[in-house]
Amino acid sequence: MSLNASLVQLRNVTFGYGERVILRDLSLQVPRGKVTALMGASGGGKTTVLRLIGGQNRARQGEVLFDGQDVTQMDAQQLYTARRRMGMLFQFGALFTDMSVFDNVAFPLREHTDLPEELIRDIVLMKLHAVGLRGARDLMPSEVSGGMARRVALARAIALDPELIMYDEPFAGLDPISLGTAAQLIRQLNDAMGLTSILVSHDVEETFHVADHVVILGNGGVAAQGTPDEVRASSDPLVQQFIHARPTGPVPFHYPGASAEEDFGLPANRRRRA
Repeated sequence: MSLNASLVQLRNVTFGYGERVILRDLSLQVPRGKVTALMGASGGGKTTVLRLIGGQNRARQGEVLFDGQDVTQMDAQQLYTARRRMGMLFQFGALFTDMSVFDNVAFPLREHTDLPEELIRDIVLMKLHAVGLRGARDLMPSEVSGGMARRVALARAIALDPELIMYDEPFAGLDPISLGTAAQLIRQLNDAMGLTSILVSHDVEETFHVADHVVILGNGGVAAQGTPDEVRASSDPLVQQFIHARPTGPVPFHYPGASAEEDFGLPANRRRRA
């Protein structure tokens, strides 16, 4: 895949928190105009990738390219400008609780533009209409359901007509109807608005249904990538454990630490009795 065909590209990226390395020499590409799913076990670095693209975190090594420009080298003003071309749907929506539905969606327009309020009103109502919530504009976040809150957050994410939208667990905690609605909106908005979407999710079936391209992260790198069918056919044990929700496999049940014998003061050669 050429650089021009990719809106986002990570090249040999390494990142960690303190001594703990999360991503190691990671390279991946996000094709323009497509829905790319970023998946893998918890703690594998999916949300970290979104934060690197948005510039909240800076890679220790490597390049994070957005439309050919390295986010890691941007100053504050350049980063602010780049973020105007990005939309973000945070986990569980992250609406401002003291603002109405209307004002939540209007926030990025007021923050990033000098548009008159009359035009902001029209844009907000159009975005709310696109997610089916124009009639809920005067409600507060506490007055809407979890599924509706996620749709309000999506309207806010598309308020500036971004080129890239990043979704962090958009299906988490939703009932089947709300989940199906959210998935349909992600697919429809991506195609209708000519967007590029990155979807972080653990919901295999729904995500594989809407995604064009799937990347499975594991052990700090890419365990598998391709179309949903290609990823399903992967022989990688980690990919198979994730897709089929197997409790045992490369991802262990126990967090690494001292052995049970050491913690409980048992002789190393003593077997645990039933």
